[in-house]
Amino acid sequence: MSNNDDVAPVPSSGRGFGRVLVAIYGIFALAATARSAFQIATKFSEAPLAYLLSAVAAIIYVVATIALARGDRTSRWVATIAITIELVGVLIVGAASFAFPGAFTVASVWTGFGSGYGFIPLVLPAVGLWWLRHTRSK
Repeated sequence: MSNNDDVAPVPSSGRGFGRVLVAIYGIFALAATARSAFQIATKFSEAPLAYLLSAVAAIIYVVATIALARGDRTSRWVATIAITIELVGVLIVGAASFAFPGAFTVASVWTGFGSGYGFIPLVLPAVGLWWLRHTRSK
């Protein structure tokens, strides 16, 4: 008999509202990956900072999507880290894009706190972290 018999299962982050969250992250993962891959392949020299930031955002969205969908204990930990990095990135890039507009001549997903995407990149990590906290085991 295993010693894990008395451990309560961790609620899955990919059920209920979590499915909607996974779908939104999935859409952003696909969009950011396609956009950054195209930009890096065809016009990287025009705005390397913006295109690399979009690629970083894409990687984070992919990791968050997979981790949220899996929903096991380790995946929840990975999702929490990825989404926290996402939130910090949105805040830093968003603030920097206002403080140093010349450095952001081409927008990335996180420029202007995600204003080009209806501020979803700013709200999404807050909702993701809330959901992970809401569904954690008590």
